[in-house]
Amino acid sequence: MKKFIYLFILFFSLLNTQLIAKENIMILKLKYGEVQIELFSEKAPKHVERFKKLANEGKYDNVVFHRVIDGFMAQTGDVKFGNSSSVDFNLALAGTGGSDLPNLKAEFTDIAHTRGILSAARSADPDSANSQFFICFESAPHLDRQYSAFGKVIKGMEFIDMIKKGDPNSGSVPDPDKIISLRSK
Repeated sequence: MKKFIYLFILFFSLLNTQLIAKENIMILKLKYGEVQIELFSEKAPKHVERFKKLANEGKYDNVVFHRVIDGFMAQTGDVKFGNSSSVDFNLALAGTGGSDLPNLKAEFTDIAHTRGILSAARSADPDSANSQFFICFESAPHLDRQYSAFGKVIKGMEFIDMIKKGDPNSGSVPDPDKIISLRSK
């Protein structure tokens, strides 16, 4: 009987772990292919909650990668000015907008900004993150504990690498790639 109870508890523990894990997996569709992202809800819960909310409401669909610096990162997520299918789309302003939701307080963690890390873009104010985020192409240790890292690409990083790069100095991209869709798995 004890073995049965133990196996029963083990089974439901594994099942619960799989459900939690699936809940924190996002699918980012690019013209190059699908990218799987794991979110770190235990490390940056408010950033993960915001990201999932905007993604599952379709707010990131058709949003351009407005700032892409080869060897550093690809930035996107300006749902106000960066949505190429919106009447408010303005590539010159992309990167200055956010969502209609309030800004988030910083959630700095011990997560290193290594290849594939998702982190919240912000202004000089640490508590100014809103909807924008970036994905690191390479390690960027100067960002550690300065920006709220909240996820990591776990599959399809080769498609992130294909995103059109911008000006080497500013990162601005004249004819940028965009997110086709971003949703929970």
